[in-house]
Amino acid sequence: MAGAHFLGTDMTDPEVVPYFTWDDPLTVRDIQRRLRSGPEAERVRLLGKILREARDTDVWAFTTPDFVLRNWEKLSPHLGRRRAFWEWLLQQWREEELLAG
Repeated sequence: MAGAHFLGTDMTDPEVVPYFTWDDPLTVRDIQRRLRSGPEAERVRLLGKILREARDTDVWAFTTPDFVLRNWEKLSPHLGRRRAFWEWLLQQWREEELLAG
């Protein structure tokens, strides 16, 4: 079917609709564009959703650990039950001196 996008796990394919956007089918390309140039509230909401819903290894197709750390205060309210995981992971990386701060 021409123009159809399918849910997938390949974050390197710009036409894939990531499994974590099943309820708002955006392609990888759409997500990257919105994160780059959308209004700040939309960027924070979308990145928060990615941190909350995506596997941690897939998150890095859209952001960096440094960006998450620098924007933690804005992002953390969007993380739900995954907030504790991200707090733990960022703390581990700080202790191992993989992240500043």
